[in-house]
Amino acid sequence: MSSFTLGRYIPIDSAIHRMDPRAKIMAMLVLLVCIFIPAGWRGYGVMFMVTCSAILVAKLSFKFIWKSMKPMLFMLVFLFVINVFSIHSGDIWLKVGSLEIHSQAVFQTLYIAVRLLLMIMITTCLTATTKPLDMTLGIEDLLKPFEKVHVPSHMIAMLISIALRFIPDLIEETQRIMKAQESRGVDLKEGKLKEKMMAILALIVPLFVSAFQRAEDLAEAMEARGFVPGRMRTRYKQLHFTQVDYVVLIFVHVLLVILIGMAIYL
Repeated sequence: MSSFTLGRYIPIDSAIHRMDPRAKIMAMLVLLVCIFIPAGWRGYGVMFMVTCSAILVAKLSFKFIWKSMKPMLFMLVFLFVINVFSIHSGDIWLKVGSLEIHSQAVFQTLYIAVRLLLMIMITTCLTATTKPLDMTLGIEDLLKPFEKVHVPSHMIAMLISIALRFIPDLIEETQRIMKAQESRGVDLKEGKLKEKMMAILALIVPLFVSAFQRAEDLAEAMEARGFVPGRMRTRYKQLHFTQVDYVVLIFVHVLLVILIGMAIYL
């Protein structure tokens, strides 16, 4: 089983699981906007508490959320190194020879890190509490108004849901191929640059073959079920808003207004 959790649905009975997918998607979009409001560390603290509360209400374990954030740690370390060499404003916190670490470089990295981690937490909470089919229906309904300008809402919704569904599958397939290559004596971590490039090539080729095979199997399954791109389709499941959905949407919009006020007046 892959440790990558983004895009994986967790079947649990919780208040967030029972929410309308349209409400969850809209709430997620508003929360993502809130992340980028420059309300300072107080604003990030509020966002962190709101996000953790949503995770607790959804009955998701923080270990599960942490697994989705682990792949970003290398990117954050790389970002910190870039900022250290490119940002030279603020107080000097550490000096080693000609290398100087300024306070602004650290703060800038922390700001970006907090934003990325909050984005991953919110997105993981959405995908873990929403079935792929419900996600497709929700996105399609939200894109309905754009059909007046000939935007294929159903196709876009289907592509997004399939992409989210295939992310953990591709990660799991990558790990399986890596273990198979290592069992044959291929070392993906040690060796010269040329040897590493050849090892990566030995990983990428079977991964692409597997991805195309999965895509072909999915296409054949959809054709066997009578799927025709662009044709109008009926629904068995109808979406309905509940009082909880309205309360959540009102709450996130109030939170948006509060954070804007904090950014202006504090």
